Amino acid sequence: MKTLTLDLEYDCDFDLFGIVSSSREHKLAWTLNSSLRLRLIKQQDLIYDLFAQGRLVISNYLHATENSTLRLLRNRSVDPSPLKKPFLAPDIKEYDYLIQVSNGAGPLAPQELLEQLTRLPEVQYACQFDPNTLKFKENLLF
Repeated sequence: MKTLTLDLEYDCDFDLFGIVSSSREHKLAWTLNSSLRLRLIKQQDLIYDLFAQGRLVISNYLHATENSTLRLLRNRSVDPSPLKKPFLAPDIKEYDYLIQVSNGAGPLAPQELLEQLTRLPEVQYACQFDPNTLKFKENLLF
């Protein structure tokens, strides 16, 4: 009997930024709102049930317009988790927060956004990633 294997390859069509910050998520969202003229609104937490291993609860803020969306995601699980790596993106666990931008233009264009993020006093370090190179990129698809 033949066994068929389904290989899925996802293409991530968004920009991804990692942020190192010791600020709490609501403080960082407020700072981003005031400095970048956004309207990040707290959404329902994202819950990933990993069956026998445990679950991840990820804090989620959203700014949406007609043309673009920006999400501020906490990289570490909000709830205590029995997982060895309780991160949304374990490949880049050094980063406290992730910013996901779809259809970014103007002030949300990748280079301009990165420059603005590095100027914020609450951000110790910011970096842009290619989401297609991440091992756990499926976690970033909503």
